[in-house]
Amino acid sequence: MSIAPSERTALSEETVVERPWVTIVWNDPINLMSYVTYVFMTYFKFDRAKAELLMLDVHEKGRATVSSGTREAMEIDVAAMHSYGLWATLQKDD
Repeated sequence: MSIAPSERTALSEETVVERPWVTIVWNDPINLMSYVTYVFMTYFKFDRAKAELLMLDVHEKGRATVSSGTREAMEIDVAAMHSYGLWATLQKDD
């Protein structure tokens, strides 16, 4: 039994899943670790434990990925981090 041509799906018609975008917060010599934790808890609504783990990544590794989603949503998150005085960028997720 063969599949009729109209029932086949061409490669060009398949849905391509795009990689999400991410917001990265970078370490800086100005903001206190407690302030970075506060920002993560306030803006992203993370619990204290998660906010502190991300803050430690920022402090010890130099950066932390704090959110992911559409490019537009990540642009909003980056702007919010800038409004809190944190250095943040967005990029496609690896």
